[in-house]
Amino acid sequence: MSYSTEDLLSKVDLGNTFGAFFIGAALAAILFGLTNVQAFIYLQTHRETDIVSYKLVVFWLWILDALHLALLVHCTYHYLVNNYNNFSALTEIVWSFKLQVLVNVLIIPIVHLSYVHRIWILSKGRTRVLPAIAFGILVVLCSGVAIPVVWAMYKCHSFRDLIRIEFWTYGIVGSAAFVDIVIASSLCYLLVTSRTGFSRTDSFLAKLVGYTVSTGSLTSVCLIMVIITCAVLPKTFIFLAIDFLAAKLYVNSFFALLNARYYVRDNVDAVDSAGFHMRHGVYRPELRIGSSQDPELQASRKDSNDDVLHITHPIQDIAAPAASSLEMQSFSLA
Repeated sequence: MSYSTEDLLSKVDLGNTFGAFFIGAALAAILFGLTNVQAFIYLQTHRETDIVSYKLVVFWLWILDALHLALLVHCTYHYLVNNYNNFSALTEIVWSFKLQVLVNVLIIPIVHLSYVHRIWILSKGRTRVLPAIAFGILVVLCSGVAIPVVWAMYKCHSFRDLIRIEFWTYGIVGSAAFVDIVIASSLCYLLVTSRTGFSRTDSFLAKLVGYTVSTGSLTSVCLIMVIITCAVLPKTFIFLAIDFLAAKLYVNSFFALLNARYYVRDNVDAVDSAGFHMRHGVYRPELRIGSSQDPELQASRKDSNDDVLHITHPIQDIAAPAASSLEMQSFSLA
């Protein structure tokens, strides 16, 4: 019996199967560490805000992400430690592998719904077609693709059975990538059309467009890689290893976009504050009067006991930060 098991194991390329499985779980653990950092930054910067619902979304995504990693660790330990030399156990799908698929399917729609809510906020006072289209596509794809995939996965008992649901794998992964493109395009359109003509506001919006494109592209590229590797290398677990990273990338990209407003705002404030004198919370550049100037001005200066003349800002300089602040608050989820 042991001879037959060793003979079967010798015919299996463990490097492309459970080796890729292990690498995917290790990379997922690294991305979960980044998730912890992003969640900590968000909670620290929102300690004094009263919007509890958004904090619950962040907390719920963190819980699901941690559960997803715990299930991956259990899968890896089950196959590579408890049953490293048991070929029959290596071919069977353990319960934690099925459950991590369900958690993965829960994480991605939650992130998509959060993005749709962001689109809804940005479209206030303008067309409501974009959020309606995005929400409709999300609901149809979740109900029409995600639920059948989860049901088909729970009916599989061995990794060979995954070949039978290969079409559903293409469907759910391709649908998620399509939703990413729709959401990223909608956000970019709303941000670009929100330009006010002020340099500070337009610079802020341009950076947000860059964040949106980069985060949307990251998840889309990951899902496309899952489709390619599954089609080219269906007998390996490389596509599973990449799929393990998809949920982590969704959570990290969403948290990074939540924190982007504060990174950009700090940079803009640091630039705008240079060269200005702060007094009582109002920027006032200083203009000093020399002794060679008009004696009447010097007398009036002595009477007022003030050595500095304060020049008020033009209306444009005051309106630009206000418009930028309004755009930042309307874009933020919190």
